[in-house]
Amino acid sequence: MEKRKIVTSRGIDAEANIEDSRIEGSLRPKSLDSYIGQKKIKESLKIYIEAAKGRGESLDHLLFYGPPGLGKTTLAGIIANEMGVNIKITSGPAIEKPGDMAAILNNLQEGDILFVDEIHRLNRQVEEVLYPAMEDYAIDIMIGKGPTARSIRLDLPHFTLIGATTRAGMLSAPLRDRFGMIHRMEFYDIDELCTIIMQSAGILGVEVDANGAKEMARRSRGTPRLANRILKRVRDFAQVKYDGVITEKVANVALDLMDVDKMGLDHTDRNLLMTMIDKFGGGPVGLDTLAAAIGEDAGTIEDVYEPYLIKNGLINRTPRGRVVTDLALTHLGLEK
Repeated sequence: MEKRKIVTSRGIDAEANIEDSRIEGSLRPKSLDSYIGQKKIKESLKIYIEAAKGRGESLDHLLFYGPPGLGKTTLAGIIANEMGVNIKITSGPAIEKPGDMAAILNNLQEGDILFVDEIHRLNRQVEEVLYPAMEDYAIDIMIGKGPTARSIRLDLPHFTLIGATTRAGMLSAPLRDRFGMIHRMEFYDIDELCTIIMQSAGILGVEVDANGAKEMARRSRGTPRLANRILKRVRDFAQVKYDGVITEKVANVALDLMDVDKMGLDHTDRNLLMTMIDKFGGGPVGLDTLAAAIGEDAGTIEDVYEPYLIKNGLINRTPRGRVVTDLALTHLGLEK
């Protein structure tokens, strides 16, 4: 059974929000050379794109997977620019019926790119329309009803499907196997995030020194979307309280006011850790028990809060439950 979509209102949640959609377009790079990070993926894509253009063919179908905010949509737009074709952007939940998918596919032009975000949330009937479309560039449509119904096959132009998902494990095997290239998006390091922040600051007309950029990068949880969001919030603070220049001091004061600490943890993250320590002796504690203790949905803890805490070694999953690590105790200023 598909898990329901988790919606949170955290300032450091990496899911896109309305504000991000308004400003990300101007901050997104338009070419692979100006795209920061994901070096292995960039090197592979350059070869695939050059080969496809040399043969005069459309690019093979691609799947990008990884946590939100790492640049999957941006890469899809860059591929379209590099190939010199149009891109149609949609998402899995927006396509409710097989007829909707058939209409989208039928309106594509030769070589176009169809980008489907959250592709793991396509329902099975819609997904089955994609199978012949991806393999044979054709779709089967039923005409009429009852005994007189018949199937006709419509040929489609050669197109490229780019799928993006935060949960590759929820993709069905038949769909996953039809992608010619599958790439995992990795978290960014501090130097890459510093470069992104400095580039975005130039576009937004914000003056940032190197130490200010590094401090914001350190608290951005390895995610460009969060780095840009933090830059916008600190810019507001610098404009009102200081002279408009983001220094290390300004970044520190602003981020402390936003309740984002040196490791990028916010109040919710620290509350989860402190609950495990104070009420359960640091663990092990079961997911449902922890969810009840902090008044949060178990799915939200597992999908939104835990990945970053586990990645940074602050909690461990064991067969008996979740356990707080020594690193978390040190970070929180508690004795082991």
